[in-house]
Amino acid sequence: MPELIWKGKEQVINHHQDVPVRSLDCEYTYNGDEESGNKIIHGDNLAALKALLSQYEGRVKCIYIDPPYNTGNESWVYNDNVKDPRIVKWLGEVVGKEGEDLCRHDKWLCMMYPRLQLLKRLLADDGVILISIDDNEQSHLCAIMNEIFGINNYVTSLSWQKRVSPANDAKYFSSDHEFVLVYSKNKMLWRPNRLERTESQLKNYRNPDDDPRGPWNSVTYTCNKSASERPNLYHSIINAISGKEVLPKKTAVWKYDAARHKKNEEQGLVYWGVNGKAKMPRLKRFLSDMGKVVPRSTLAYSECGHTQEARLELLNIITDSPFTTPKPTRLIEYLLNIGSNKDSIILDSFAGSGTTAHAVLNLNKKDGGNRKFILIEMMEYAETITAERVKRVIEGYGKEKKAVEGTGGIFSYYTLGERVFDDEGNLNESLGIAKIRNYVAWTERLPGAENRKNPYWLGKKDRIDYYFYYEPEQLTVLNLEFLATLDHKGESYLIYADVCLLDESFMAEKHIRFKKIPRDISRF
Repeated sequence: MPELIWKGKEQVINHHQDVPVRSLDCEYTYNGDEESGNKIIHGDNLAALKALLSQYEGRVKCIYIDPPYNTGNESWVYNDNVKDPRIVKWLGEVVGKEGEDLCRHDKWLCMMYPRLQLLKRLLADDGVILISIDDNEQSHLCAIMNEIFGINNYVTSLSWQKRVSPANDAKYFSSDHEFVLVYSKNKMLWRPNRLERTESQLKNYRNPDDDPRGPWNSVTYTCNKSASERPNLYHSIINAISGKEVLPKKTAVWKYDAARHKKNEEQGLVYWGVNGKAKMPRLKRFLSDMGKVVPRSTLAYSECGHTQEARLELLNIITDSPFTTPKPTRLIEYLLNIGSNKDSIILDSFAGSGTTAHAVLNLNKKDGGNRKFILIEMMEYAETITAERVKRVIEGYGKEKKAVEGTGGIFSYYTLGERVFDDEGNLNESLGIAKIRNYVAWTERLPGAENRKNPYWLGKKDRIDYYFYYEPEQLTVLNLEFLATLDHKGESYLIYADVCLLDESFMAEKHIRFKKIPRDISRF
């Protein structure tokens, strides 16, 4: 497979492995008392994605991102040419002095590559990632997605018609569309959801003959094969109303042989038009027999919204919003309908104005779903725009004719906290016991550290009892005395401690596994 080479690639290709793991600190929960699973995280998305791994690796069903398009337009709120001081600083630290000579495409690729690596790890095996992009970096993005996700997991490139009227001041062509690249984690496991028919599609189903089976549509009775190719499909049929004999063209014979046509007539599926005056028959297809619709690769603004609609929608929520080109909620709802289910976790690591959370809340309200959103935004407007929009969507927004009823819902607002491990790979004990316990629980795929009479209990999964025998100021020893403190007998155990003094044969007999706590014990 061809490989894309750019200046700085060697330094960033494995950089995601070196990003330190940090804690996520909950600043507040909006519209509730307990964490609901909906998260808005303020901080660098590379560090935030690494922080999410312990709890969410392999669990995210659908990822949608709208990264910088790298247009070179510095007037946008979201600095769209990768010259944000934090990115420049990061490039200097990771790429080194060579980073000073990178062109804007090199910088964009250096910024995106490690983030895509972490997004892949967070994605479920049957999950999908959808990425909005335009011509500036579309070809480069395809190349690195093929490298990271595998060319066999490329699904398609959607074309979203973003503009209602042409831009007549364009130098070459009016830019009327953008792309949405679609990649799966494992193409053998993922299939897009089929969609409900839209109002415009339902209008095609009528019942002019009062058929008791309900509304129907009709399709042509001929195919694109010739009489020489399909001689069994070239035969005469009788108009059941006029009695006239009808033959197809020799270049476009019937779809059905004589026996199948007879069954179609017996089932009342052959339609000869009003009063039987049609020259050629058509086949009736009833709405009640039709399943959902396969999604199409062209997303028309009539069904998915356009940039002007998105701008007006956002201004109705936040009147002084500086965003000029947000994505319409209808577009994101359409994409999430394709890529997620009612109980899916949905991630957007370039959250911007918060459209993805808005779309998730809308869908949950419409179908009673329990989708969860995780949004990451590094810019300072994470609180004043991203989170504020979600609050207003939950409560309701707009006035008079533009008033929109609230969706309800709850979310927690997070910032990036301290590192979980120090430079030597030991636990950062200044995090506090609660955060350390939760981190360990998440690494074991537990929902979080549970509280019971035994202070070292973490939880239970797959008939295994988990314990984290940790004391900040003393050495912990897994021995018979500790086992005697366990408040109930389990089938098997996984126990963290500093030292294990149990005999291996005894541990095998009692189904006990030991894991050493990663910390500097020399001070004990």
